[in-house]
Amino acid sequence: MAGRRWDIGATRRMGRVFARRSGGDGPGPVDLVASGKLDGALVDWAFYRDGRRDAKTNSYTEALSRAKRGQGFVWIGLFQPDDRQLAIIGAEFGLHALAIEDAAEAHQRPKLERYDDTLFAVLKTVRYVPHGDLTATSEVVESGEVMVFCGPGFVVTVRHGEHSELTGLRQSLEEQPERLALGPGAVLHAIADLVVDRYLEVTDAVQADIDLIETEMFSPRGWRNIDRVYQLKREVLELKRAVAPLTGPMRALSTLRHPLIADETRNYFRDVDDHLLRVKEQVISFDELLSSILQAGLAQVQVAENEDMRRISSWVAILAVPTMIAGIYGMNFDNMPELHLKYAYFVILGIMFAACTVLYRLFKRNHWL
Repeated sequence: MAGRRWDIGATRRMGRVFARRSGGDGPGPVDLVASGKLDGALVDWAFYRDGRRDAKTNSYTEALSRAKRGQGFVWIGLFQPDDRQLAIIGAEFGLHALAIEDAAEAHQRPKLERYDDTLFAVLKTVRYVPHGDLTATSEVVESGEVMVFCGPGFVVTVRHGEHSELTGLRQSLEEQPERLALGPGAVLHAIADLVVDRYLEVTDAVQADIDLIETEMFSPRGWRNIDRVYQLKREVLELKRAVAPLTGPMRALSTLRHPLIADETRNYFRDVDDHLLRVKEQVISFDELLSSILQAGLAQVQVAENEDMRRISSWVAILAVPTMIAGIYGMNFDNMPELHLKYAYFVILGIMFAACTVLYRLFKRNHWL
């Protein structure tokens, strides 16, 4: 990746330097919060002990020191940090350089990776975009990303996109100290649970859009809405790209034996996995249904074109009769019959009218007109 090549050795050296400092050799580690090195990216941070936010620990350095001694864990929330800030965080917690590189780049595929005793999870967030009338350019689903680093004594969340917010999640968890007491794995579960719950909300809203477009498509001249069906299918595909790849990581977290994931937390992950499978099945059914509606719309276009061609052909056949008769009598030969009869003109007009009437009724009866 041009412009974002990470020096893995340098990152590891920074981690070893920090480890020596936190172990007591030389001066203590720099307070990242007080020094302002995370300004612009830091959303919130806190130290949790026995499932409760420790209000007495006001210093980030003190919180980190206590977390490293196993007295609790630090939870840091970041929003779109730059490369330098991510490198500092990576060195602070000894994060793998490959995971830091992924965290710096948005548009990652949902996944779960394990680096020694650290878990790195990427989750896609989605949001339904309210709209009045669905058009060929309507945006229905917007996506963002949440990346979570979980390790002994710390949780780091990195958000990308305006719609990746974890609104109220920290406050909700702080009201349930028994869950936070389960450690960093409980925070990872809470984030995954929130993301999947939003999937459910979005799929319900998209279902309403699909029901509406399906009704309109099978109305008279409904094929004119085919561009709207195509746009909605594109939006459903974006939702599918967020949901489908996450099933593997959720299944792994529900069965993973890891020091950060307590047995009770695994039970919670199984519930999230069940909800995710339901969402996945629903999104796949959306995709298949929209494909069927799109094919039906294309078939309607062909039927409409055939009907138009039959209608045009019918009128051409009707008009061909008077044109043919007029063409014959317009040749002006002297020896043509009926040219010198007194009422020949009116007789020919009557024949034209009668022939056209017969053809019109014939085509009308056969539903060509």
